[in-house]
Amino acid sequence: MTNAAEAQLILFPVPIGADDIQYSLPEKNLQWLNSCHTFIVEELRSARRFLKKAGYQHVIDDTIFYLLNEHTTLEETIHYLDPIARGENVGLLSEAGLPCVADPGMLVTRQAQQRGFKILPLVGPSSLMMALMASGLNGQRFAFNGYLPVDKGERVKAIRQLEQRVLKEGQTQLFIEAPYRNNQMLEALSSTLSANTLICVAVDITMPSQQIITDTALSWKKRRSTIDLHKRNTVFLIGH
Repeated sequence: MTNAAEAQLILFPVPIGADDIQYSLPEKNLQWLNSCHTFIVEELRSARRFLKKAGYQHVIDDTIFYLLNEHTTLEETIHYLDPIARGENVGLLSEAGLPCVADPGMLVTRQAQQRGFKILPLVGPSSLMMALMASGLNGQRFAFNGYLPVDKGERVKAIRQLEQRVLKEGQTQLFIEAPYRNNQMLEALSSTLSANTLICVAVDITMPSQQIITDTALSWKKRRSTIDLHKRNTVFLIGH
């Protein structure tokens, strides 16, 4: 147990898909893992698997896990951070990537802020930032837009609005899609955007099957059948 004034909520990035956990996580993160006996997680099975692979030194069956996903209500999380008040660190694990970025962790980080608890964000993988880094698109001005509408008409409208931001502000636009709708998204982008607007498709980042390709909408319209994005983790970017 640490001093109550030193206890904190620790935000642990989780590898996106790398075979070697050290590829994505600094060694210091693993030391912080071992300071926690309580974790807030999105999915119990994958969290336990991550801790085991990371070399977590404590008995996993004796570790406390609280679930935090898209179905969790604020009322259910109200006591998740109580161990910090008792002088114990609490870890927040993303399912893959960074906690609170395209991830439901905001519910507890906001509570930590409101209760005056320390928060320690750790360095680790972010598919969004990795995609932006490798895209060749503007990294000075960018925005992440989450998921675009599922309805075809609303999706086309959203794509055109994002393109206007690219043209008027020079702002790179990032977004994601449910993996089973990735091919349809690429089709919608290449069919809707102006011929010279750039589309970057960043798929399976950090994995052996990784592909990060930037090309014009016109070129993607011709070549989209050469890449299969079905059920693959993909980040889409558009820019100039």
